[in-house]
Amino acid sequence: MTDETPLHPSGPATDPFPAPSPQAPSGPYEFPAHWVADVLASDGGVVHLRPVVPDDADDMVAFHAGLSERTRYLRYFGPYPVMPPRDVARMTTVDHEQRVCLLAILGGKIIAVGLYEGLADSGKPTSAEVAFVVADEHQGRGLGPILLEHLAGAAAENGFHRFEAEVLAENRYMVNVFKAAGYELRRSFDGSVVHVEFGIDPTEALVAVRNARELASEARSVSNALRPESIAVIGASATPGKVGHAVLRNIIAGDFAGPVYPVHPERRSVAGIRAYESVRDIPDQVDLAVVAVPADNMDQVLDDCLAKEVRTLLVVSSGFSDAGGRGKESERRLLKAVRSHGMRLIGPNALGVINTDRAVRINATLAPVVPGRGNVGFFCQSGALGIAILDTAAKRGVGLTTFVSAGNRADVSGNDVLQYWDTDDATEVVLLYLESFGNPRKFGRIAQRLSRQKPIVAVHRGGIDADRRRRGSEALFENSGVVQVDSIPELFDCATFFSYQPLPVGPRVAVIGNSTALGILATHTGIRAGLDVAQPVDLGAAATPEEFGAAIDAALADDAVHAIIAVFVPPVEAPPEAHAAVLLEASRKQIKPIVSTFLAFDGVTELLAVTDEDGVRVRGSVPSYPEPERAARVLAHGWRYAQWRARPVSDTARPDRTDVETARTRVREWLPSADSDTGAVTLSFDQSAELLGLYGIGVVAFDVASTPEDAAAAADRLGYPVAVKAMGERWRLRADLAAVRLDLASPQAVAAAFAELAEATGESTLHVQRMAPKGIGCAVGYENDPRIGPLLSFGLSGAVPELLGDRAYRLLPLTNAAAADLVTATRSAPLLDGFAGESGVDRAALTDVVTRIAALSYEVPEIASIDCQPILATTDGASVLSVVIRIGHASDVLAQQAEPRRL
Repeated sequence: MTDETPLHPSGPATDPFPAPSPQAPSGPYEFPAHWVADVLASDGGVVHLRPVVPDDADDMVAFHAGLSERTRYLRYFGPYPVMPPRDVARMTTVDHEQRVCLLAILGGKIIAVGLYEGLADSGKPTSAEVAFVVADEHQGRGLGPILLEHLAGAAAENGFHRFEAEVLAENRYMVNVFKAAGYELRRSFDGSVVHVEFGIDPTEALVAVRNARELASEARSVSNALRPESIAVIGASATPGKVGHAVLRNIIAGDFAGPVYPVHPERRSVAGIRAYESVRDIPDQVDLAVVAVPADNMDQVLDDCLAKEVRTLLVVSSGFSDAGGRGKESERRLLKAVRSHGMRLIGPNALGVINTDRAVRINATLAPVVPGRGNVGFFCQSGALGIAILDTAAKRGVGLTTFVSAGNRADVSGNDVLQYWDTDDATEVVLLYLESFGNPRKFGRIAQRLSRQKPIVAVHRGGIDADRRRRGSEALFENSGVVQVDSIPELFDCATFFSYQPLPVGPRVAVIGNSTALGILATHTGIRAGLDVAQPVDLGAAATPEEFGAAIDAALADDAVHAIIAVFVPPVEAPPEAHAAVLLEASRKQIKPIVSTFLAFDGVTELLAVTDEDGVRVRGSVPSYPEPERAARVLAHGWRYAQWRARPVSDTARPDRTDVETARTRVREWLPSADSDTGAVTLSFDQSAELLGLYGIGVVAFDVASTPEDAAAAADRLGYPVAVKAMGERWRLRADLAAVRLDLASPQAVAAAFAELAEATGESTLHVQRMAPKGIGCAVGYENDPRIGPLLSFGLSGAVPELLGDRAYRLLPLTNAAAADLVTATRSAPLLDGFAGESGVDRAALTDVVTRIAALSYEVPEIASIDCQPILATTDGASVLSVVIRIGHASDVLAQQAEPRRL
């Protein structure tokens, strides 16, 4: 019995290798390009989706003919052995608005079809009938919910709000497909038929279900690469120095748990193992193919792997986008072919993958040194750097569960691997070395969920425009609970702490040791890093192990102490083994985190390690750092992460009194035509103020004047006192350039101020604005950072904060907790609480303005930037004086929080 919904007729494509990016097939057919997508089935395989076109008619007939009688009966409610030409034409000729048909394609063949059709005799319908059918051999792969997601996304764009479906009562799996997709169903029965209705507008429950399906399918996809049952090495070589030799040698030396098949066009054995001329000749299933042949020879390799139904390609060969020019096109074609036949691709130019699980034991890398087993998962992009990273991990005693070097990241990325680690109980700590973000918003969503359970420590390397990258990545990591560090040594410092020690429950740290100098260094560094460090306990150079142990036990028993830094310089006549044993005994209790510095002793890592029966370091081992400053910084990272993880999960901020539909309509009215060369355009002050007003933010009353008389009349209307100011780009925020006159209390004063400013600035029109209560000037900004995503900023207004870069950043959508944190995150934020006898400002009012600007920015995707300043914060409110908004054609729909899953 089928567990997928069959459908009214529909059809496939003529191109056997559909493009991996959302591009329409060639030809005169027009439909939204973003409806084309590569998606993951529940088993981790790739399937291509795109709208039907008339040229799909023959493939549609073939698809229908391949369905079993049972599937056709459940879909069409009776025998339907042959699809007549009239139905074929109806299925393949649609308007992509009232009727939309999507095809799922694998290897150039249709494997599933989904269709919706508007339900109305006249006028514009808001409900549509939906149906889909999946080929028998592909049922159970979750294609029904995927088609449903993408049909719902297309329907929503076309103004539909509900789907309806007719299902045979005996097809008990069908209603479950709708329900499992996250929709709230309304059902009615008519004899043997069940009528189902459900709204398709995004809900939190729907988003949660989609994210859970995405997690499962992407984790399974990466698992196929990290837990293969068989491996083929294409380009295997017996010649030392060759890439194919290195990777085969390492797979064999790693004692892979399954069969290994060398592939060589001439040799019948490599490294004493039976070799095959091509992958096609291997008699058994191949799960993972490691490819070590030049880029120019890839086409034949692909044909063989596709014919063999290999699940994952790991391409260690270089010469693709890393080489530029033709290499980029070769990589595009490689990915296109790989995805069109349902495979995933790691690389090209990848170092490889490692899995230390006893049941797998795979080292499919080029690295000569590999760390032992542990609880850390590591992802990096650079292959060359990956070798150094693995060597460092081995020397530092950081054991791995898995390692992935994605190289050029043509397909599998860090986001995919994070999904795998979310489902892998053996991985307790995640390390990332990132050079760029492929999909930063998805990274933030996944990392935020994963960080609630497992610490993620990341190095993000900026390039040119490094400051812009830094502020964006900091906001992304702050939102997601990711511990950001600046170097690889610091990355491993954190790894050893998070792997072996518990998190601190507070900031109070005791420094205990036999060296005054080391204790002071640890204390000062800890205080600067935000810890509350007590006066160091100096036991003296001749302290015995018993004295050392008593001081440690006292700190463990003290409720006011939350963590311990032990600093020790071994005396010449007394080796440190006994003192190390005291630390280990205390750490085994796992009551409070303990870190250490055993100065001038090379064997300290082994001395302070707790191991299991296999010699693998486990929790209770005490991290030891070459300098006490590093120990203190690690504890500070641990405390900040513990604070983040202890915060309750906050809902997305949803302010009341917002009119999103009117705001979107007005912005689209103000946009230049779609074929215009104009990019982002700056709205007038009136237009910007109108948008803020639609989101419940009132700009202090103002008027525009072009003569002294107009200015005086405007002041009479607004009410005194008023300000007169120039609002040109050069003058708007530069009170120091005499661009404003304040506290004008009469028509004569206003007229005189207008004349002075017009002459001084050269502006033909000036603003007259009612005076707001005096307060602290603040600034809220927004931009859609192309590398990171929608970014909101907050800080004090004025030249000095701007010059010092004292701005805090958060990614959108903004949660209630993030909004409250944002206004306290700058270095100058204490001024808002009162300074030098001044009263503190109304934080709630200021946070409300921040929340409303965040909602406007996120929900109207055509907004390119917002600069709202000054906002005068007072003891009982916040007054917005000025705002500049720029708009442009949306490159992506920021408000689509429930967009269908896609690669």
